Parts: sequence; C-alpha cells; structure tokens
Amino acid sequence: MIGHIQGEVLFSDGGETIILTNSGVGYQVYFSKVLAEGHHISLYISHVIKEANQELFGFKTLREKKLFELLTTVKGIGPKSAYALMGALSPKEICDAITFENKKALTAAPGVGPKAAAQVVLDLSGKIHKVMMVSDNYKVDRIISMPKESISLIDMDSAEASADSPQYNENEIIQDTIMACKELGFKEEVIIPLAHKVMGLNDITKAEQLVHLVLKEM
Repeated sequence: MIGHIQGEVLFSDGGETIILTNSGVGYQVYFSKVLAEGHHISLYISHVIKEANQELFGFKTLREKKLFELLTTVKGIGPKSAYALMGALSPKEICDAITFENKKALTAAPGVGPKAAAQVVLDLSGKIHKVMMVSDNYKVDRIISMPKESISLIDMDSAEASADSPQYNENEIIQDTIMACKELGFKEEVIIPLAHKVMGLNDITKAEQLVHLVLKEM
C-alpha cells in the first residue's frame, strides 16, 4: 500500500496531479489543488484498491488522510463522495458536524444527500474522536510551488525556529483535556466545542491550562 509520495510535479489541473518520484515512477494522484509544475511536493496518500483498478487520493495532512479513510467505511459513501465531502468542508467542520449530528452541514458536498449525511453521522458518531487525535502539524503547503533547491533551506530555518520555541501539540492538549473533563463527569459533546473555543482564544501550551479554562466556562 502506498501511504506517502514525494517528488516533482509533472502535471496538475486541480483535479489530478502526476508526481515523478526519485525512483523514476510517475504516480497519478487525485488532488484538489493546482500545483506548480516542475516543483517539489510531498503528499499523504490513501491507496484505494478496487477489483478493476487502483486509485490514489492525495492529502496535505495525515489527519485529512485518516478522515477520508474513515468516511469511506460508511455504507453508501465511496471514495469519490468522501473526497467531494472533504473538498466542500474542512476536517474540523466534518468532525463537528458528526459530533453534533448536524446532517445538513454534510449535504454541502456534491452527491451527499440527506440520507447519506444521516448514514455518516450514524456510522461515525462513536469513531470520529480517533481522527481528532491525529496530529495535523505536518503540512505540505510550505513546499508547494517551491524549487527543489529551496527545500533544504526551509527545513533548516524551521529546525532553528523550533529549537527556540516551546514544543506542544494542540491536538494532544485538547484530547488530554477531553479525557480529564470526562473523568470529572462532563460529557464529550459539551467539552469538545468549549475546548476548541478556549484554545482559539488563548495562548495555551499545557493541558492543565486548558482544563482550568474549560471548567470555568462550564
């Protein structure tokens, strides 16, 4: 199974892209953004194997890949419908729609009607927290449209910056907060929106800080 591809963009039209890897193999990948041809790109890949053919779907983050793969487990939702849904809504919007059973929001995607939206909520309401726990810190935006020779310089700058700044994972902080609040008897559907809201409004680097502020909002 192919899980990640890195190489030179040979073709891109906002629907598909062809990536030439160092091994000399060019992979045709579904990707919803136009990429600069001749530049380097790195994508997470969901490799869908069918009886008649195989398809590769590209994503900027691991969280997007995991969410796509979870959506394809829903009865009646195929890879194309799942990819269309992710093109219409952000991962957070999809997760929130499932968590709060907002079926109407899910129908924003082409080909996803009320029945399919209801099935997504039904099948994934108890599983979506697994996707929310996946880090989306690694993204490929910073190397899209960058020449190959620039990549090493970008990585060096990022490494130097990270050495001088505190390291924390926003998703881990939120998940630790959810677990702590649940142990205190609060329901997950109440905790999640408050945690995201408080996280967005404050400079938080530890779960203890977020727990304290969330409890104040209860």
